Amino acid sequence: MTDDLPPVPPAGDLPAPAGRPPVDAEGPPAPAVGRGGRRRDQAVALGWLVVVWLLLWGDVSWGNLLGGLLVGAAVLVFFPLPPVTFGGRVRPGALLVLAVTFVAELVSASVHVAAIAVRPGYRPRGAIIAVPLRIRTDLNLALTAEVISLVPGTLILEVDRDHGVLYVHVLDVRGPADLTAGRDRILAVERRVVRAVGSAEEVRRLHTETVDRRTAP
Repeated sequence: MTDDLPPVPPAGDLPAPAGRPPVDAEGPPAPAVGRGGRRRDQAVALGWLVVVWLLLWGDVSWGNLLGGLLVGAAVLVFFPLPPVTFGGRVRPGALLVLAVTFVAELVSASVHVAAIAVRPGYRPRGAIIAVPLRIRTDLNLALTAEVISLVPGTLILEVDRDHGVLYVHVLDVRGPADLTAGRDRILAVERRVVRAVGSAEEVRRLHTETVDRRTAP
């Protein structure tokens, strides 16, 4: 059991979980999605569900691929989600960077957590940080949260869809520097996700978003 530090309060105009006053709008509203666009979005969602299924099994095989397709299709049919518009563009190079970096972080974090588990007498401390994402679309929130949750040592506790904030529990926090490093890792995941599947406008906003909307340790 870890000794959790108190949650890190958000900076600036970012609200805390208990009270969430309005914040500035994200940008222009998403356009209406037609039947063809909805089918495309469902295909993208099915693809990501299959990827998550394969990652959970840890083995890429025809059986797991077929199982992922069946489970993903069942989820979309029996548990329909609100429409998530995909207005971005898949970039193979950035997608490869996202995949390779994810595998590297997965291995590194697994080794780190294993070292903590076998270290005699060591009691790691945890903390909860609120990280406002720069791109507040449902797709970016979902993909970023999914990638973070699959890495040992980090756990998504809550997703504030209205304000685009992820509340994340991080393990083995020894001081403010670790809180800052944890926040920066999450923002780096968001950056790689947006560069891989985001629109040109979303990629541009990654570099123009003001720093004061990030969470200070």
